[in-house]
Amino acid sequence: MNAALPLWPRAIAHLDLDQFYAAVEILDFPELKGKPIIVGGMPGKRGVVSTASYEARKFGVHSAMPSSQAGRLCPQAVWRKPRMTRYAELSRQIRGIFARFTDQIEPLSLDEAFLDLTGSQRLFGPAESLAKRIKDEILRDTGLVASVGLAENKFLAKIASDLRKPDAFVAVPNGPGEAERFLAPLPLRRLWGVGPKTCERLEALGLRVIGDVARADPGYLERRLGEAAAEHLRNLALGRDLREVEVAARPKSVGRENTFAEDLRDRGTMRRELLAFAEDVAQRLRHQQLLCGGVTLKVRLGDFTTFTRAASFEEPTDLADPLFHAAARMLDEKVDLRGQGVRLLGIAATRLSGKKEAATSLFPDEKAIRGRRAAQAIDRLRERFGDDAVTRGRLLEGREETTGTPDDKPKDRGA
Repeated sequence: MNAALPLWPRAIAHLDLDQFYAAVEILDFPELKGKPIIVGGMPGKRGVVSTASYEARKFGVHSAMPSSQAGRLCPQAVWRKPRMTRYAELSRQIRGIFARFTDQIEPLSLDEAFLDLTGSQRLFGPAESLAKRIKDEILRDTGLVASVGLAENKFLAKIASDLRKPDAFVAVPNGPGEAERFLAPLPLRRLWGVGPKTCERLEALGLRVIGDVARADPGYLERRLGEAAAEHLRNLALGRDLREVEVAARPKSVGRENTFAEDLRDRGTMRRELLAFAEDVAQRLRHQQLLCGGVTLKVRLGDFTTFTRAASFEEPTDLADPLFHAAARMLDEKVDLRGQGVRLLGIAATRLSGKKEAATSLFPDEKAIRGRRAAQAIDRLRERFGDDAVTRGRLLEGREETTGTPDDKPKDRGA
């Protein structure tokens, strides 16, 4: 343990992977390094930007921007379609690194999480050296760069991690008045809940930076903003945040959905997409040691009419075939496409249970046992050689270039 550094009474870290989707593309395809990269729906088709590399951001491209606009701003960009399975794979690996040091983990998305390191300090040393070690091990084990903010609460840690991106490490000192001093010179937009309109209202009151809010007369703020809003802003400006890191419970569902660059009209293509989704969802169920008792199908038509249909299984499963067959049957029998194309398809495994909790049948299904053994063998091959190591032949037949916006930064439930 580093005796030169004291233990923090409360230590919360916020870790955010820099340009995550773009960084994974560069990791897997090193020739892309240094180029403006946009991950998302292709330009000229319906879709949005999921992630832009820092080189592309210099041209004004940002996430959630329509792909057509991004294409105009950065015509020289290299476009990549999202590979959600690969991103989820690395996300799970990174969460495994977190788990080496603490079980107090609150995932926010595939590339972002809060960690409570308070209790871990007695095993691994003071919070600053511990947080740096986690950052270093992420780089060593995955080749990806994380920006880290460390502070006494979640609000301060989140601001700190974003302050000097990329490759940031910012620790907000503990101690009386330290949080207020750290926040004082920062712009008002750094406060949670302060958007452009609220910024205008605050600036109209003569408030320009966070320190102005902290020093303002509380009564004056209440008269101008209302009691609740004034109290909220003042607490944040003083660096107060009592929220705990919320350890993730078992997910309620594990799903995958996609908005397509062009509406799907061919039933065969729709079924292939559902099969690919089922494969991905089933693999994630097995990875998380979960079984599902049901499946939900989501279909959105070209006019944005949305259908959801649900089915149950007699025996809980973690295999792709039952998920696919149930979803395909609901698509054929319970969804009226009304002659329209399909804009979005998705499936979600529901009614989840742990494998140890599932009741064991007196008469086990031998076919299901063989299917699970085969699926586990395929999982091992994919873990060793990558997701493309084994692919169903049916998914290779006539597959169209349909991947557009990933509704996963996602609605990749349970990743």
